[in-house]
Amino acid sequence: MENGHKLILIVTSSVSFIAFVFLGLICVCRRKVSKNDEESSFDSKEMEINGELTRFNGGEDLTCGDILDAPGEVIGKSRYGTLYKANLVSNDSVVCLRFLRPTCTENVQDLVPMVQLMGSIQHPNLVPLLGFYSGPRGEKLLVHPFYEMGNLAQFIIDGKDECHKWKVICRISTGIARGLHHLHTGFQKPIIHGNLKSKNILMGQNHHPFVSDFGLHTFLKPDAAQEMLQEADMEGYKAPELMKMEDSNKATDIYSFGLVLLELLTGKETINKKGNTDEDSYLGTSLRNAILNHRLPDLYNHGIIVDEDNGDGGLINEERVLGMFRIAVDCCSQSPSLRPDIKEVCWKLEEFDKKLGKS
Repeated sequence: MENGHKLILIVTSSVSFIAFVFLGLICVCRRKVSKNDEESSFDSKEMEINGELTRFNGGEDLTCGDILDAPGEVIGKSRYGTLYKANLVSNDSVVCLRFLRPTCTENVQDLVPMVQLMGSIQHPNLVPLLGFYSGPRGEKLLVHPFYEMGNLAQFIIDGKDECHKWKVICRISTGIARGLHHLHTGFQKPIIHGNLKSKNILMGQNHHPFVSDFGLHTFLKPDAAQEMLQEADMEGYKAPELMKMEDSNKATDIYSFGLVLLELLTGKETINKKGNTDEDSYLGTSLRNAILNHRLPDLYNHGIIVDEDNGDGGLINEERVLGMFRIAVDCCSQSPSLRPDIKEVCWKLEEFDKKLGKS
């Protein structure tokens, strides 16, 4: 009987020990699995920021974490990308992030020369590239300064007195021309803007213009670049001879610049975007009629000839306004060979600036 009790005790102890070992093994396995899961989760997070960030002048302090973790507000969308106003938490600053969709952009290896060129551009009237991020899944981010004053299209549409002042029009038009001049002549090979329009002219303090989005089409695959051109056509900025974005050149940029200049002078939109029944309320018809009838004075906003700095309400020389109009109309010539080059445009616009200073 005693031996039976001993046997039962031994068996019970053995079972308990085996159960204890078994439970221990389960715990160890669970911890291992849990640890592996944590490591797997951590690795996936690391992969999300395991991209490359190229920094340029003004963006030396940028980090991948700054860019990818920045709270952002969508301020623009297109088929090929999204534009964000982003707050960098680390230094409490605001930047503009342009996300380019992988399916619409060229391989990052092919973009390196263009990225380096864009990052080297420093000009008072061109929006600089602060940084370029390329992610592991082909995503790309361009980092630019953010301009609180908005763009030229908004400035004109608002229709406030400022946009009708001659000195403001001179300052903006001359600044845009200088930026375009640098793109066309400041490098071994001209940089073609490809999508110049009033929405892509950003406004700084004291009506200082900054040309943005230059060369962006070179980042895109042909189909996406062609959609950009189609959008420019719908908005009224496409030169009539331009059928493919890859064929854009200095003359097609000049055509777009002429339309931006006309927007400034008239306060009119390039095309009838709102179904307005008054055809003369937008540039397309009113410009054509004014040119055909040799009546450019009928087109511009006559408020711009009032000299706001003259206490007696005197007028500036109307011939100056007509001179700028002729430049704009020449830029919009249907024939590319008849359009002036940007050097000539700059020279003429700067002459207006000089005369303004003497008046």
